[in-house]
Amino acid sequence: MKLFDVYPLYDITPVSAHGTTVIDKDGAHYLDLYGGHAVISIGHSHPHYLKRLKDQIDLIGFYSNAIQNPLQVQLAEKLGKLSDCEDYQLFMCNSGAEANENALKVASFITGKKRVIAFNNAFHGRTSAAVMATDNPKIQAPINAQQEVSYLPFEDTEALETELAKGDVCAVIIECIQGVGGLDMPSHEFTNSIAQLSKKYGAMVIADEVQSGYGRSGKFFAFQHYGLQPDIITIAKGMGNGFPVAGVLLASHIEPWMGMLGTTFGGNHLACAASLAVLEVIEDENLIENAANLEDYFRSKAAELPQIKALKGKGLMLGMEFDFEVAALRKKLILEHHIFTGAASNKNLLRILPALNVTKQAIDQFFDALKIELS
Repeated sequence: MKLFDVYPLYDITPVSAHGTTVIDKDGAHYLDLYGGHAVISIGHSHPHYLKRLKDQIDLIGFYSNAIQNPLQVQLAEKLGKLSDCEDYQLFMCNSGAEANENALKVASFITGKKRVIAFNNAFHGRTSAAVMATDNPKIQAPINAQQEVSYLPFEDTEALETELAKGDVCAVIIECIQGVGGLDMPSHEFTNSIAQLSKKYGAMVIADEVQSGYGRSGKFFAFQHYGLQPDIITIAKGMGNGFPVAGVLLASHIEPWMGMLGTTFGGNHLACAASLAVLEVIEDENLIENAANLEDYFRSKAAELPQIKALKGKGLMLGMEFDFEVAALRKKLILEHHIFTGAASNKNLLRILPALNVTKQAIDQFFDALKIELS
């Protein structure tokens, strides 16, 4: 049996990692400024994280959600406190796509409606409803066509109200910082319109924080830069620092009934231990503040390079836009300078998504390599 091809692969085989350093089988060291799609939030092999997981596996790693798991209660309380979302309810699952799938399901259950509004260049996952809310027909199969989604551009308030006024929209789902789509952000005026018009026409607002959550934007959630109060929030990626875990946060006015949602693996003991460790490190090491501060430092370094036409995003969720396609540059950064960065649907953009405890020295190393390639 052979593996199913998912991504084109570089000839690099990581065998260990610590902090923002990845080491391959030949002993080469790589600076990780991508964090495996924004997953590594507190650095590779953080000692507190490892201890939490090792201690937990010595006790119990998994059991059914039909029995009590005090770790889930601890996690919900800790997450509520650090995120300032204490009046939300936490449903735990396993991936960002699954979180968005369940969020859309809840919105449809509660409103009794079935249509969704998403935005151009959105990416919300690859499961049935989530993929239909993703503006990429290449990953939509015919079976997904049952889900009704309207894609709108940011800032078109008139189009938004026209669609909502039809009365059949259960949810407006938005990334306040688009990830795969290229780090575009809506204006404060437009997010205010989303909130007001959704309430007026009986639709729920879903904030997809799968990539932008957990401090990556310089606030716990990206929607907090806007003062938005979503009905539903979805989380994943940085939540477990590499352990598969995700969640759906439901506002207190949502009253789910027993059996509305379910999961086998979601919220298992190891997932909770990993998630608690991440929150503890974020709090103890002031990593949200670090993300905000290093954005300023990153912008000051980027301003020195005229080839960078725009620096998009917030915190340590950044996109460097050039006036040329960056595939060759990204390849050189990986193979010649041993620095991992990310791509986006915008072919002129490099995505920077390092661990939240990345240092100024690591950023300097990146810009030194960039200057060599751009000279």
